[in-house]
Amino acid sequence: MKLSGSEEELMNHLWQLEKGYMKDLLDAYPDPKPATTTVATLLKRMADKGFIGYVPHGNSRQYFPLVKKTDYFAKQVNGLIKNFFNDSATQFASFFTQETDLSKKELEDLRALIDHQLKKK
Repeated sequence: MKLSGSEEELMNHLWQLEKGYMKDLLDAYPDPKPATTTVATLLKRMADKGFIGYVPHGNSRQYFPLVKKTDYFAKQVNGLIKNFFNDSATQFASFFTQETDLSKKELEDLRALIDHQLKKK
């Protein structure tokens, strides 16, 4: 299952906080902050999708992620590769290195990462 853009933004705040109440989540947003009702709606949808859980504390709830950030983004990237690059990581890498404005240093860093992964295999 996927998060909407607004849900992803809120989830990023929750991943960063690790756990938090509504006030903590609202404080994490830059100004202008979304309405409390908007964040409450997003939290309910995210809980219904199984991305977050919460512990009730009186009239408040302390929210926490049920999905790790790396797991979520790995699934999204793999879906992107499957849907737009014929399930070919090579085609994705080719597109990424040719169509983005990477500096020589960034390309060298990517090469070093690939070389490191090759040594591990």
